[in-house]
Amino acid sequence: MTDAPKGSAYFPAIEARYGKPIAHWQELLQAHRAEQPEQKFMQQVAWLKSEHGLGHGHATALVSATPAG
Repeated sequence: MTDAPKGSAYFPAIEARYGKPIAHWQELLQAHRAEQPEQKFMQQVAWLKSEHGLGHGHATALVSATPAG
């Protein structure tokens, strides 16, 4: 059995809709945070939406469930 990421109930829908595992999105977001440490929560949400085409709810779920660093 694989270790499913703990977090949002949105995670299965995010994986199904965008075709990538949650770990992919979390790694991408952590790398973005390292490059843009001054960005606030909603700026990170906006980045996922504009650069990667995520919906608002999905982006919000990922930002809130992704640990820093």
